[in-house]
Amino acid sequence: MTVEPIRADVTVNRAPEDAFRVFTRDLGTWWPVEHYSMAHDRDEDGVKVESVVFEEREGGRVYEVMSDGAEGVWGTVLAWDPPRRLVLSWKPNLRDAPPTEIEVVFTPDGGGTRVDLEHRGWERLGALAMQAREGYGAGWTTVLGRFAAAAQAKEG
Repeated sequence: MTVEPIRADVTVNRAPEDAFRVFTRDLGTWWPVEHYSMAHDRDEDGVKVESVVFEEREGGRVYEVMSDGAEGVWGTVLAWDPPRRLVLSWKPNLRDAPPTEIEVVFTPDGGGTRVDLEHRGWERLGALAMQAREGYGAGWTTVLGRFAAAAQAKEG
């Protein structure tokens, strides 16, 4: 079975180096943890995401630190090529399923940067592949919108 990747893009009025930094190092300032996080999946009163850490190197982790001290690993950096590209294994949830993969490419576009995201590897999820892909389609629209707003707000 082959499942078409999700492809989404956004253009921000930032240099590629700045856009890359906002997407990675500053991830915790704009990611919608209130909807997309392991703390949200736990659904326990009072447990919130305190921070999101992006280890900026191949083999680094992307993880959340929760208010009860627990860590939830969202993914691993598979490719690290700042400010052009990054690839991550991706599973920011508690579902019993293997990770998928996202690739994000940062391309100069006039005075700004076009950010292209591809989320692939749905086949790894077996019977849940199509359902998971459908859920992420709308999610990436929200996430990239939050990223673009954060990138614009950090100008200057």
